[in-house]
Amino acid sequence: MSDFDALMEFQRTTEALSSVAERLGWDQETVMPRGATEQRAEEIAAMEAVLHERRTDPRIGEWLDGAESEIEDAEDARMLELIGRDYRRQTRIPARLATELARLTSLSQGIWAEARSSDDVASFLPTLSDILMLKREEAAALSDGGNAYDALLDDYEPGATAASISDIFAQLRPRLVQLRDDVMGAENQPAPLDGQFPAETQLRLARQCATSFGYDWSRGRMDLAVHPFSSGRWQDSRITTRVVTADPFNCLYSTIHEVGHSNYELGIDSDYAFTALGGGVSLGVHESQSRIAENQIGRSAPFTEWLFERMSEAFGGLNITDPQDFYASVNRVTPGYIRTESDEVQYNLHIMMRFDLERDLISGKLDTDDLEEAWNARFLRDFGVAVDKPSNGVLQDVHWAVGLFGYFPTYALGNVYAGCLNKAMRAALPDLDASLIQGDATPAVEWLRENVHRHGSLIPPVKLIEEASGAEISAEPLLSYLEEKFGAIYAL
Repeated sequence: MSDFDALMEFQRTTEALSSVAERLGWDQETVMPRGATEQRAEEIAAMEAVLHERRTDPRIGEWLDGAESEIEDAEDARMLELIGRDYRRQTRIPARLATELARLTSLSQGIWAEARSSDDVASFLPTLSDILMLKREEAAALSDGGNAYDALLDDYEPGATAASISDIFAQLRPRLVQLRDDVMGAENQPAPLDGQFPAETQLRLARQCATSFGYDWSRGRMDLAVHPFSSGRWQDSRITTRVVTADPFNCLYSTIHEVGHSNYELGIDSDYAFTALGGGVSLGVHESQSRIAENQIGRSAPFTEWLFERMSEAFGGLNITDPQDFYASVNRVTPGYIRTESDEVQYNLHIMMRFDLERDLISGKLDTDDLEEAWNARFLRDFGVAVDKPSNGVLQDVHWAVGLFGYFPTYALGNVYAGCLNKAMRAALPDLDASLIQGDATPAVEWLRENVHRHGSLIPPVKLIEEASGAEISAEPLLSYLEEKFGAIYAL
């Protein structure tokens, strides 16, 4: 057996085990008995120990060296590049650290959820402090004397740096703040959707929405979670949502968002399954798929007209009786605390705040004991609203509880990427609105599958988006889209 073939066979088993570990995480967040938290933490830690041992196996380095002369095409070269990159990163992380992080972040999910439900920050801070110390150690190991935050960011968005992210945020912030101020001060304010909407009916509609986006139910399923997410790849990619009886948009658009993620994974070339090419290339690209599904498509006027009819039928009428008013209500810009429920105008402002806070946490400029105060002060400054309780503030997101430092900026990058892709997609599909008004988003999904999904990790993130959109990445398409859309809704 050649070195290349031996490496691919070894990688196949590693990818399969990684998929099993991911399924343990899905189970923990959806159907696992609450009393099984400690057992699951040990199971996940054991899996991580096995995976870390495989990912740092010295034979990988030997196979990589030997396989260089056996490369036959660009796919072979890219697989070796990705495996080599992961191998170099993993060998810098001590097995003890990898295992302890896996164990602690598994335990912390339940601790965070309990703290959030009881608005008890103090009960969560000791665990968060322990996680932060481990992440600082990990960042130091990966950075090798360089920028610690960049080392963590590179795990989610290869090639990106805090400096490059800051440049993009500098482009976004002034126009987003101006647009928000103009919208908030506009005379024309859309009416909210009022009422109580039964959970079972919401979930039935959520399934209809998922189907309208071409979600493959033979390779997926939908469950409930505190914090909606998607999980899995290849032949098994699952989605979760949540239900708030007074806010059906929360359920419906969480579902569409997660379908965007799952469609990406399910749309990757099947030949890439169990290889280094068989997953989304970066978190920013992944987020672009969920955000374009949720916003540019799902919150568009034609799709909301279809949704208006479905909701009116399902709930026996709504307090909003006109499709255009319904479209405006779906896209209302309002003061609010929760990132995942934020409108398109303010969403990136939430990310910018978290980006600054977590950089300070990793650098040691900010400690966990001072995090709530720092969060509340920054939120008041950025949004003009005082945080009323921790579940609406520092406890609202699970990311830090599971050690995802460096993850938040990819959400904003995803919005920028989505703006670029939407511009190109609309040019390529001039009749898309005619399908959307019928509740059929599959032409858009098929365009995305051809230009983004099928490639998996074959093409690096920036190159992939630029090739798909036919232009250099810029915040301008996103900003122009937002200014045009909300300028019309609010008659600016």
